[in-house]
Amino acid sequence: MAAGNPIRGSRVGAGRMGEADRGELAPRRRLEFFCANGHTTRVSFAAEAEVPDHWDCPTCGLPGGRDAATPPPAPRNEPYKTHLAYVKERRTDEDGEALLAEALAKLAERRGR
Repeated sequence: MAAGNPIRGSRVGAGRMGEADRGELAPRRRLEFFCANGHTTRVSFAAEAEVPDHWDCPTCGLPGGRDAATPPPAPRNEPYKTHLAYVKERRTDEDGEALLAEALAKLAERRGR
């Protein structure tokens, strides 16, 4: 039961469909990038465009390379460091003990007054 509505399924101002109406597409090349998790990403580039060495995988976010046998390794993420971790990098345990003893001596002196 077709109602004969010519607008159904199209947008306002869409015009006629077809390659001849929209013009020719620029020449393209389709390349594949492979990540360390085994995902394959196919990306289209213009024929004259410069191709990057790495492309981020949309599935897992790891970098992908052009060689399927040797994909680029996952970047090493440094864990979040706490303030104490940074202090321990700058000071030894002996330095910490000396600072603590000095602070306790000052506190005892203030309380003794």
